[in-house]
Amino acid sequence: MKVFNIGIIGLGNIGLEVYKNIKKNSSDIQKKTGFKLNVVKVSAKNINKKRGISLSKSVLQKNPFEITKDPKIDIIVELIGGADGIAKRVVFDALKNKKHVVTANKALIAKHGDALSVLSEKYEVNLLFEAAVGGGIPIIRSIKQGLIANKLHHIYGILNGTTNYILTEMEQKGENFSNVLKDAQRLGYAESNPTADVDGHDAADKISILSSIGFGTKIINKGFLVEGIRNIEIDDIKFAKELGYKIKLLAIAERVKNKIKQRVHPCLIPFNLDVANIDDVTNAIVVDGQPIGRTIYEGPGAGKGPTSSAVISDITSIMLGNDEFSFGLSPSSKKRMSLFNFSNHQSKYYIRFLTKDVPGVLAKITSSLAKNKISISNLLQEPSLKGTANIMLITHNSKELNIQRVLKSLSKQKKFFKKIVMIRVRDFKKL
Repeated sequence: MKVFNIGIIGLGNIGLEVYKNIKKNSSDIQKKTGFKLNVVKVSAKNINKKRGISLSKSVLQKNPFEITKDPKIDIIVELIGGADGIAKRVVFDALKNKKHVVTANKALIAKHGDALSVLSEKYEVNLLFEAAVGGGIPIIRSIKQGLIANKLHHIYGILNGTTNYILTEMEQKGENFSNVLKDAQRLGYAESNPTADVDGHDAADKISILSSIGFGTKIINKGFLVEGIRNIEIDDIKFAKELGYKIKLLAIAERVKNKIKQRVHPCLIPFNLDVANIDDVTNAIVVDGQPIGRTIYEGPGAGKGPTSSAVISDITSIMLGNDEFSFGLSPSSKKRMSLFNFSNHQSKYYIRFLTKDVPGVLAKITSSLAKNKISISNLLQEPSLKGTANIMLITHNSKELNIQRVLKSLSKQKKFFKKIVMIRVRDFKKL
């Protein structure tokens, strides 16, 4: 019987869960694969930390590079995190030592995935990262294998559970962003430093990976629009609802002729459409392709249970020989495609003006819109705090460049405007 020896590097919540589940389910894995799986080495930053499990001294290894070089080990599981530093060195070293690698590290794959996949092919080992995107949703394997006969042209969805939880709580409880964020941190849904989540960087790493796999391109990990949810207020959620929309942070990638149109930003989505009704920490990903049409994937996007499940799935895939290429095709076959110029993007736009109570405000808005060839589809006006009012509008389809010109021009006019919020609207025809 073939035996696969595992080395786990990183023993935080996820690493510990992977270790426990391998131990607990080893007999089931053996029955399903025909192979035996052993965890023979574990490395952690603090090997003396109490973790509620018994680890013999022969298993614990302080220096992770002793594990990556160990000839007895077949598969390295990297669960340290971070795009650079020790995580990067561990994965590069493991591949060069002809070890298969499984990781949940989206930042590492988004930044170095192309180079790592070249090493993987060179040394004839696997580099798998299902847990890096979508948590327990098998989206990477679905695109690589389940949709292999399709030409994909559109991938989008909710790829960050923290921001989805925050927006859901703001909507349902009427709480402001800062209060809900504190609650999310208390519950463990948000990190003490939530920047990667709430500013959109986590979702950006994930859509970079999915875009590369789905469209067969080199990874595009910079230069595209990334906006988070810090500026979304209760007023925006309330007014969006009055207009028939919900606000979600979407990660979106499209193939537009010979360009990749990739971005992360909040969107107003009509109530009756798929991802509008995905709430709390749940993730959802929509994939459009030919000949299949549309497929939708929904499930837990984070947490030690879903993530460890995806990690162990990758391990068993290596044992069975199910995966050859990290991104679904040989690195030499991946095309280098340029980004779509987002200034040419067209959609509807929601704009909220918090205005001072002075004459001529509405005239200023409509004049600037008309000057930039932007027409209004819906308009609401509502008193706010004493001496101020909210004016909300949704435009007809307009060009991003023109919208930005309006925002830049009006934001300078402090006499009239205290705050301007813009959120893009997802047109139902494009969903």
